Amino acid sequence: MSWLKDYYINEVVPKLKEKFGYKNIYEVPRIEKICVNMGLGEAVNNPKIIDQALEELAIITGQWPKICRARKSIAGFKLRKGMAIGVMVTLRKKRMYDFLARLIHIALPRVKDFKGLPKSGFDGRGNYTFGIPDHTIFPEIDTNKVEKIKGMSVTIVTTAETDEEAYELLKEMGMPFRR
Repeated sequence: MSWLKDYYINEVVPKLKEKFGYKNIYEVPRIEKICVNMGLGEAVNNPKIIDQALEELAIITGQWPKICRARKSIAGFKLRKGMAIGVMVTLRKKRMYDFLARLIHIALPRVKDFKGLPKSGFDGRGNYTFGIPDHTIFPEIDTNKVEKIKGMSVTIVTTAETDEEAYELLKEMGMPFRR
């Protein structure tokens, strides 16, 4: 079991029970899954970039991503239906906790001029989304082999019913929010 999950069970759950007055441990919000997405619009002109993104996202997350394809054609973007335009991976259970621990304690502190994550990323239902403009902040990526720096979006899906509960959950887990 991941040390972050142990920390959640032993430290975070009691704090959230006390703060929000939950009577049952199953009422306490938890993280369900983490979705990591790389949108690659430039793949229209350079299809080779999809293969690089697949490998890099697999190295970062520890799970092989799936290719996202265009649902319809858009002539203005020279996009045809079925063309590969991104890669995504959904992490659950142990891989999710391992990725979150690496994100919080290793990758985000490596961001230049990092002032914390914005609180505006909550969607009203207890889920949090934020963008990472540079995927090379993860130490697993060899910067010498990277041809193009890619951005990615990370969505953390929780069982929290309100943004306040989700914010407290993620803050207790160690997410570095802005003051």
